[in-house]
Amino acid sequence: MKHNLGAGLAVLALSAALAACGGSTGTAPATTAPAATSGSPAAPATASTAVDLKTASSTAGAIVVDAKGMSVYFFTKDVKDSGTSACTDACLAAWPPVTTTAERPSADGVTGTLGTIATPDGKKQVTLEGLPLYYYAKDTKPGDILGQGVNNVWYLAAPSGAMVKAGGTAAY
Repeated sequence: MKHNLGAGLAVLALSAALAACGGSTGTAPATTAPAATSGSPAAPATASTAVDLKTASSTAGAIVVDAKGMSVYFFTKDVKDSGTSACTDACLAAWPPVTTTAERPSADGVTGTLGTIATPDGKKQVTLEGLPLYYYAKDTKPGDILGQGVNNVWYLAAPSGAMVKAGGTAAY
């Protein structure tokens, strides 16, 4: 009987450990815990996401940012709904993809259609209106929009999914 009780406790402990691992996707709860989703009642939907997009005001107008307030950009060389990114190799060092682990990225205030495509290393890159989204490596703090208009091919994303082609390159 004692052996069965010990085995039962071991199974129970293992089950609890596995449940703890399965109930979380790494550090996702820490990144979704802030009030970035402004009181959204759909907490279960945001709990599984690695990226939450929202809107912010900038000197270029209303733009899309991630949950931490980092600006996101479009690349004019990408082809809508192609399922691929035109930014490869060295380009990705300056323009890292916005990625998620969620099946469907979540957003607050973004009216354009969100989706994902596969990156070369197998991650899910977030798309808005069928175009991949990127960060700019020189944007180091929330509110930076230093990538706006770079080489006339990189533009901030508007909440509708349009490219913001007006505005300055200063931080807001």
